[in-house]
Amino acid sequence: MPMNSKDIRRLAGLEVNALLAAGTLPEEALDGARVSAKGTVVHDVNGEPLFHRIPLTRGKQFVAFVDIAVNDALPHPLLAVSYGVEWDEAAILEQAAAAARKKRRGLEYDEARFVAYSFPKVAVQFLKASQEVLMLEWMTWEEVPPPRYSTRKGQEPPGNFERWSLLEEIPPATRRANARKYLKRVEQWDVRQLSKFDSTLLSKAKFSDIVVFKLIETYDVHYSPFASDHSVCFELRGQETNVWCVGASVQMLLLFYRYNYTQTRLATELGLGTVANPNGLPYGQEQKVVDTLEALSSNALDASMIANPSFSVYYNDLKANRPMISFIPGHSRAVAGYTRNLISFPGFTPFRGLLVYDPWPPNAGVITRWENFDATTYRFAFTAVLKQV
Repeated sequence: MPMNSKDIRRLAGLEVNALLAAGTLPEEALDGARVSAKGTVVHDVNGEPLFHRIPLTRGKQFVAFVDIAVNDALPHPLLAVSYGVEWDEAAILEQAAAAARKKRRGLEYDEARFVAYSFPKVAVQFLKASQEVLMLEWMTWEEVPPPRYSTRKGQEPPGNFERWSLLEEIPPATRRANARKYLKRVEQWDVRQLSKFDSTLLSKAKFSDIVVFKLIETYDVHYSPFASDHSVCFELRGQETNVWCVGASVQMLLLFYRYNYTQTRLATELGLGTVANPNGLPYGQEQKVVDTLEALSSNALDASMIANPSFSVYYNDLKANRPMISFIPGHSRAVAGYTRNLISFPGFTPFRGLLVYDPWPPNAGVITRWENFDATTYRFAFTAVLKQV
């Protein structure tokens, strides 16, 4: 359903304000911030607009960014709220152009646009007369290879550094169901109570005066299960190559249990090559994650792999204070918290989100609080239970 920039900005503000008012976003960081007037259009590989990435700012200070779906093939407008890496569209395009000139001397193009080449990973695509001449991954500025993958043709899921179309991988029946869900969510915000609310301002107090939450449940992994007297305890690690997301995810989980391994050591265990000649974890070898977690903890950890995990899988382990590893198509991340909340307006379904520690972009990473569980495809979840002694 087409929306203008004003509608998209309003939608972003309402979704983020709801999370802020529910207490599931950090009030000290976001309260008083503004939803930027200009977002970045991020396209699918097939060229369709997919989502807008909108900065949240306080004055001239960047705070976070929110991804709002503008394609109703996705079931929910809110995709994620993330922080840790600044999003400055103009600066990124300038860096991309400089990198492109180094890659291809004499490169000619008449358009540069952002593409989710392997959702949620982003690249800059250079086009000449509407045809691609080069695509470079954001931050690494490595050239994204041509497409090699399609489940429609019975091929295996994508690797860590492959382009694929999120929209074309959604079956037609699912797209139709998603469109109904998307429209319902947008319509739910069109209520009289919010008609005069300035949604571009993030204000927990003002939004809480209008909206009441029937259910709020949030948990972040702590140093111990006794959350009342222990602080949140999880650390982000960026992947050291553009294909070592599995190594970085395993590193983050092991660090929680105080096993300190370098990514090069983990790459050896997982078969990910070297820094000079890296490779991703091949499809069909996911069991190596389980084997590595157990071997490098001297079997103190009892690891398991769960295919097509439901929200309850994440909920049960995270509530037991156990971080997890999550595989989505073409990518791996660590998960260290969850939230779910229900707005009092009739018909609103609970928002379910995961606190994701994403090792991409390389050597940086980004924390997503929250990733919308109902707008994401989850291939595998990996759990690790500390054995009793």
